Amino acid sequence: MSESKASLLPANSSALEKALDLGFGTLLDRVVPPFPALMNPLQTPVEFLPYLAADRGVSEWNTQASETEKRLTVGLSWQIQRQAGTPKALIHAVESLGFTPNISAWYQQRPLGVPYTFDVQAIVGRSWSSGDHNRLIRRINAAKSERDQATITIVHETLGGLSISSALDPPLSDSEFSLRGALPETVLGARLTQTGAALHYTINDYDLRAQP
Repeated sequence: MSESKASLLPANSSALEKALDLGFGTLLDRVVPPFPALMNPLQTPVEFLPYLAADRGVSEWNTQASETEKRLTVGLSWQIQRQAGTPKALIHAVESLGFTPNISAWYQQRPLGVPYTFDVQAIVGRSWSSGDHNRLIRRINAAKSERDQATITIVHETLGGLSISSALDPPLSDSEFSLRGALPETVLGARLTQTGAALHYTINDYDLRAQP
């Protein structure tokens, strides 16, 4: 015989109230709790990802992004917020878009770079859309310290590997973001470990003219 559960009803409850309490309690026991899977970015239903992103304070969200990117974005959001202002946060910011990061802080460079600057290299191995430039810049901007400045280099990966594109490559649209100068090819080339055919863009400042 199953043990009766404690009730919160007062002692003078009617038989109907007691029966309803017992019946609803039995129905609730049959409900399988959705936690913790519902709050797990890797297990939650894809339809719930926007709500989980809002719960975790994700500020940059693309409804047209792939399911893989959405899960990465939500899964890394807390790490980025907890470690904001550190190289680790910048690494996670690049990874959240599905890119491979290569972060070099000014004190890791030889010769030493300008204090409080970072070189952020994002190696792209997936399909690329025009809005990804601004999205990466916004995520880096949210992850970095207010004091720090970053040079962002976007390198496209192909089956042949990675390489530097020439100055004849089509420039980015001014409506997407502002380019101020370019990182010397020798500097970027020294940081790449593979060769092949690729296309890259260099951003020396992420002050967007079209930033909403």
